[in-house]
Amino acid sequence: MTAFAEIRVYNTLSKSLEKFVPLHGKRVFMFVCGPTVYDYSHLGHARTYVFYDTLARFLRKMDYSLFYLQNITDVDDKIVNRARDEGRHPLELAREFERYYHEDMAALNVTSVNLYARASDYLPEIFEQIKVLLEKGHAYLTGTGVYFDITTFPDYGKLSGQRPEELRVHRIEPDPTKRNPGDFALWRNRPREEFGWESPWGYGRPGWHIEDTAISIKHFGRQYDIHGGAIELAFPHHEAEIAQAESYTGVKPFVKYWIHTGLLTVEGEKMSKSLGNFVTIREALKEYDPNVLRIFLLSRHYRSPIDFRWELLDQAKSSYERILNGYGNLMDMDIVEEAGEREAIFLEEVGRIRRRFFEAMMDDLNTAEALAQLFELVRAVNSYYEEGGQITAVGRTEVISAFTDMFDVLGLRMGRGYDESMLRNLVSILIDVRAVLRRRKEYDLADEIRARLREIGIELQDTPEGTKWRIKKS
Repeated sequence: MTAFAEIRVYNTLSKSLEKFVPLHGKRVFMFVCGPTVYDYSHLGHARTYVFYDTLARFLRKMDYSLFYLQNITDVDDKIVNRARDEGRHPLELAREFERYYHEDMAALNVTSVNLYARASDYLPEIFEQIKVLLEKGHAYLTGTGVYFDITTFPDYGKLSGQRPEELRVHRIEPDPTKRNPGDFALWRNRPREEFGWESPWGYGRPGWHIEDTAISIKHFGRQYDIHGGAIELAFPHHEAEIAQAESYTGVKPFVKYWIHTGLLTVEGEKMSKSLGNFVTIREALKEYDPNVLRIFLLSRHYRSPIDFRWELLDQAKSSYERILNGYGNLMDMDIVEEAGEREAIFLEEVGRIRRRFFEAMMDDLNTAEALAQLFELVRAVNSYYEEGGQITAVGRTEVISAFTDMFDVLGLRMGRGYDESMLRNLVSILIDVRAVLRRRKEYDLADEIRARLREIGIELQDTPEGTKWRIKKS
C-alpha cells in the first residue's frame, strides 16, 4: 500500500484537511466515545460505529499498527433512572444492554475495537484527575460536587468554535453553587439512597466528561492520535475533555486529530431515543442483511448527515445483490491456461479501479466514492463476463484480491458466515444429482431441488453451457 499518496483527514480542531501523520510513526492510538448502555442501540449509533470500524480497517490495511479503544458509559443518570423504574441495580441493567450492544456490533461486523473500557472500572483514575485539577486551581468544590472552572482554561471553545459569550447561553447542569453557568461537573454528590460511590469529596457519581479522559489517559498517556464520535459531542463533551486533559497534564494538544461523524436524521431531526423517532439496529436486521446496513451507512461521506428513509435501505439491498451477482459472475468465468489480450485489458481496468478505491479512502475517508469504485469493479466484471470473457486462474485470483481488499476495508462479509469452498462443492453435488434426475425424466424431484435451493437464497440458471448458480438475497 505504500505506493499510494498520503492520507488526508478533516480535523475538527483545525477546521481543515490535514495530512495524517501519527505521533509515533506507524503506531496509531484511537479513542471513540461508546454507548450509554440503558437501551437498545439504534441506527444513529450504527452510523457512527460502522464508520470508525471502517476507518480502523483502512488504517490496518495501510499497514498502520492501530490500537482502538472505546468506552462503555455504564455510569449515567439515564441508567440509574431506568433501573430505579424497573426495580433493578443500575449495573445489572447496564450489563444487560452492554451485552445487547456487543451482539449488535458483532452482527454488523464491527470487529476492530481492541478494548471496551467500562467507566465504572476507572474510579481510581477519575479520583486522581479530579484531585490534580483541584490542586492546580482548575476545579473547585461546592456543596453539590466538584466543578471545572472554564475561566481557567483560555482555550475552552477552540474545538467547537463557540465564543465565550455563546458558551454562557448553554446552561449546562444549572446549579446556583457554580461560579459560571458553563462550568461542568467532575463529581456530583448524591443522596445515599441512590446508586454511587464514596469519594474524597462525598458520596456520589462521576461526571460524564471525566470518565472518558480517565480511560484514555490511562491507556494512551498524555497525547494520542485520533478521537472520534458524532458531531453532536463536539460541544460540550469533547470540549470538556480537552479542557480537563490539557489542564491535568499540561500538554497540548491532547488529541492530534478530532474526527466527527454527521448525524443520522429522520425528516431533518436527529434520530434519538428522547425524540422517539429511532429505529433500533435489531429492528433493521430483522428486515435487511447486515451487509445492506453497512452499504447504506457508508453510502454518504462520514461528515454529511443521512436523512433516514426505508427506501434507502431497499436501494442498498439492490446494490448488495449487484455485488453478489458480479462476484458470482467472476467465479463462473471459464478458466483458460494462457492469458489473452482481452484479459490483460480487463485486469488493467481492475487495477485502475482498485487504485481509485484506495485514493477515495485516502481523500478524507470518502466511503461513498470507495463504494462507487466497488460498483465499478462489479460493472467491469459483468461486462467482461457477458462478452464471453475467459480468465486464467492467476487472473481470477487478482480480481478476487481486488474484491477482497474492498470487502475488508468496507467490512462486508460476502461469505455470510459459511465456508465458501464447502458451499460450492455441496451445490455442485446437488446440480449433478439434479442433472441425473432430469436425464431420467424425474422432473418433479429435479424441480424440488431447484425450489428448495431458491428458498435458501441460491438461484440455479440452466444455460446452454450447463447449470450455473449464484447467491441471491430474497
